[in-house]
Amino acid sequence: MNLEVLYEDNHILIVNKASGDLAQGDKTGDLPLVEHAKAYIKEKYKKPGDVFLGIPHRIDRPTSGILMFARTSKALSRLNEMFQKKSIQKTYWAVVKNLPEKKEDTLIHYLLKDEKKNKSIAKLHPFPNALLSELSYKLIAKSQQYYLLEINLKTGRHHQIRAQLSAIKNPIKGDIKYGFPRANQDKSIHLHARKISFVHPVSKEKINIIAPVPNDVVWKALEL
Repeated sequence: MNLEVLYEDNHILIVNKASGDLAQGDKTGDLPLVEHAKAYIKEKYKKPGDVFLGIPHRIDRPTSGILMFARTSKALSRLNEMFQKKSIQKTYWAVVKNLPEKKEDTLIHYLLKDEKKNKSIAKLHPFPNALLSELSYKLIAKSQQYYLLEINLKTGRHHQIRAQLSAIKNPIKGDIKYGFPRANQDKSIHLHARKISFVHPVSKEKINIIAPVPNDVVWKALEL
């Protein structure tokens, strides 16, 4: 697995995850990205024994883009708290086929996770066990066939962007689980964790990271 490192210091490692890479172990048994990252650190720094690497946030397997690891327990604890307090800003890019009704909007839905189908159901009104979900989007580019949306999450729910865009009839390219008519050949979806901004949990430095989009004709046609 080719590890594309975007940022690295003694406490944090940030990589650009390829679509299809598994962030951490699951029932598939596929070797996750976290294990490749551990091997990278072990080799680069000649570390004996096991390498500590914590994961303070998640990213879906078919999604590409920024994935952050904590290299120390201190950083992991502080990053977990920062994510919980929403003091870390994550920006996503999504490619859709349909022109949204509004070029810029805030979406509020109530999401319920269907564990059996590994899918979230989005509705406009509260219903039992559903979680309030909010995001804002704006149209930032277009090609002959597709539209590029920039998305900022206000909440972090299971498949939130995928479910909410589908609910407004704008499913993400390749995302057949949420209503796009065709799968991408490589089973990816055109959802990319593009930017992350935060104050470093140890040094207190302001960090801004941008992840290049995948090497794909649709992405490259839309990239600003």
